[in-house]
Amino acid sequence: MRRLSLYLLLLTIFCLCFRPPSRAQDSPSHKVDTMAASAPTSGFRAEFLEEIAFYEQRYTQLAEAMPAEKYTWRPAEGVRSVGEVFTHITVANYGIARALGTAPPESFDPKAIAALSPDKPKVLQALKDSFAHFRSAIIALKEGDADKPQKMFNRSTTLRGSFIAITGHFGEHLGQSIAYARVNGVVPPWTEASQQQQQKPADKQKP
Repeated sequence: MRRLSLYLLLLTIFCLCFRPPSRAQDSPSHKVDTMAASAPTSGFRAEFLEEIAFYEQRYTQLAEAMPAEKYTWRPAEGVRSVGEVFTHITVANYGIARALGTAPPESFDPKAIAALSPDKPKVLQALKDSFAHFRSAIIALKEGDADKPQKMFNRSTTLRGSFIAITGHFGEHLGQSIAYARVNGVVPPWTEASQQQQQKPADKQKP
């Protein structure tokens, strides 16, 4: 158990500190919501939208890669399961958007979302919907409010500063999900793709 805790910690630190500098190719493949047409191309909102796209791609790819029967797996009693980590991010996306001034849809029910955790297809759809809502909340902000006081995760900061805290939250649970995947023998899809690319030159040299 102590080894697993250390593994989780190391993967979380790695996820936070060693992300690739360019993420243009990491944008989600599913249909972009209608507000994306007015998405900023520069400024602090545009930079944060790039962060959101990166994490959405990572979370959805990992959620898709995890076998459905593993969604109830947890490393120990009292710790979130695979599916519960994804539903936690889903609920958090709506909660953070509300803190930034965009109310969740009338149908939003945190308990109902949490109850989806064993159901892979429903978790995936709820996760994607929550990221679409979250992007809309960022687009709705005003560029001139970057230094406006903002409270996030019980910390007093600025609107711009709150983005750092949100990114940290994304990184923490992505590291957790990566550890869950590895323990269950699942290679993160982006790592698998990178490994395949590295093997191609060697394959070409074979007679």
